[in-house]
Amino acid sequence: MAAALFLYAASGRVAPWWGVVVLLVVWVALFVLACRWWTPHPGRLPWVALGAVVLWFALVSAGGAWLGWRA
Repeated sequence: MAAALFLYAASGRVAPWWGVVVLLVVWVALFVLACRWWTPHPGRLPWVALGAVVLWFALVSAGGAWLGWRA
């Protein structure tokens, strides 16, 4: 999750400020999920982190395609 945070926080290079805020809210939600699953489902945590990276890529790509986000 820490590695994904850098992607989400550095999105200001390609996304407007409100897009970065939305991305960070999504990251916080995924982080809360990971914290809640820490003890009962530790095997799922790598998948949450991988899903966070894939979701970031999908959201930034969609923002570039449909909302005109440019680097």
